[in-house]
Amino acid sequence: MTREVGARIRALREARGLSLSALAAQAGIGKGSLSELETGRRNPTLDTLYAVATPLGVPLAALLDDHDGAAVGDEGVVATRVRVLREPGRTTEVYLLRLAAGVERTSPAHPAGVEEQLVVLAGAGEVAYGGRVVAVGAGDHVRFAADVPHAYRAGADSALEAVNVIVTPG
Repeated sequence: MTREVGARIRALREARGLSLSALAAQAGIGKGSLSELETGRRNPTLDTLYAVATPLGVPLAALLDDHDGAAVGDEGVVATRVRVLREPGRTTEVYLLRLAAGVERTSPAHPAGVEEQLVVLAGAGEVAYGGRVVAVGAGDHVRFAADVPHAYRAGADSALEAVNVIVTPG
């Protein structure tokens, strides 16, 4: 997976006429780290992939392996791709999101018009976006504009398992 993800990042960067330095600066990561990602010498983390996807103007699915079941994770967070639907005018990504107890997953603002929905399957926690913090538990649903920084937090004593739907226009 590592080499394929790196190749996708490089191809998207080059198609947009961005230098390695320019994309690294926009993504807020080191130029050396980005170079290692592109060559497959570094494993991508969820945070890094989101950081790179945003300035490239693509959904996370554009960087991941192009098959359902692909998983990417950081410490205490795993996102497993369930389905991606590409239609004229939008891309809909569906992920199974698992956060260990006490873990927070932050995301930078996505491009304008991106919307997220979270349906909590098990556990409890919070969703923070646009200055709001919403407590969630099993069965709850939250829908919000994701073009602002946002975060998902599992409760201190409870893991959080949810379906995350991201709709990107364009």
